[in-house]
Amino acid sequence: MLRFLMFLGLSLGVLVGPAVADEVPRPEGEVLLTVSGEIANTNAEGAAQFDMDMLMAMPATRFRTTTLWTEGVKTFKGVSLIELLEVVGVNGKTLRATALNDYSIEIPVDSIQAGAPIVAYEMDGETMSRRQKGPLWIVYPYDSDEDFRTEVIYSRSIWQLDRIEIVK
Repeated sequence: MLRFLMFLGLSLGVLVGPAVADEVPRPEGEVLLTVSGEIANTNAEGAAQFDMDMLMAMPATRFRTTTLWTEGVKTFKGVSLIELLEVVGVNGKTLRATALNDYSIEIPVDSIQAGAPIVAYEMDGETMSRRQKGPLWIVYPYDSDEDFRTEVIYSRSIWQLDRIEIVK
């Protein structure tokens, strides 16, 4: 938790109350994810940008599951989407997630749970190449609950994720 607080650049005295704008540090490496729209905390013009080191510095969620798109049980590791939204201070009701090829889906913010889905950056202990559906993939723990094995959830499992827009 302390590592996460240091990531946000917060001191213990600031922990009471909502985060203020511009608390998200700037990426030093290649930007992999841009979150824009109805957010309070930014590090770029109207957006919060994240590189791999920034994502890996946040608390990680890990689970094992099968998917429709891979063979066998895989271990996924990444940032809980709800925690990522908390970092950027989401103010909207829907997020539009878009992939590198401009495929996009919408996820109601109130449907996101702690630990499900995650923005996965590792599969079986390795970062994912674009060929492996990376570098970022919204993944649910499909095997843990039948509610995660629906057409709606499968359609929200967007790979090669590179941007999220929060809309009202």
